[in-house]
Amino acid sequence: MNKLFKVLFLAVALFVMNGVVSAQVKIAHVNTAEILDAMPDKAKAEKELEAYYGELEKQLQVMATEYQTKMQDYEANQATMSNLVKQSKEKEIIDLQGRIQQFQANAEQEFEAKRAEKLSPILEKIQNAINAVGKEKGYTYILDAATGAAVYIGTDAVDATKDVKAKLGIK
Repeated sequence: MNKLFKVLFLAVALFVMNGVVSAQVKIAHVNTAEILDAMPDKAKAEKELEAYYGELEKQLQVMATEYQTKMQDYEANQATMSNLVKQSKEKEIIDLQGRIQQFQANAEQEFEAKRAEKLSPILEKIQNAINAVGKEKGYTYILDAATGAAVYIGTDAVDATKDVKAKLGIK
């Protein structure tokens, strides 16, 4: 009985080990933020972005100076202005405030678009290198330590989406 138990245990152990070996998954991780910081192209892109940001900031400063000048003029001469002139100056100031706010919003969008334009080729190089390493080394997954996302999924990776949908009763 004791020998039968040992043989049965050994058979189950071999069966389990066989399943583990055949279903082996190779997982690696990378830190894309660290890689990006080490890329020589990034320094060049950042310099260009800083210059572009400086231009936007300079234009905003010109508008802010104009606003301050108009406000100071209005406050200094308000007592001597007729209602019509006062209303006209107030409208000018309010319109300028609106233009400044609109410029700030547009500048943020433009800067983010320029940033994406400059960094996209660099990020693409990194992704291509990750894909190449994943294929060469036979990894099933490569995870990004900076974001926690999978940045490479090998061809032998198992997609459990259908199983989870079935479990939830979703088609």
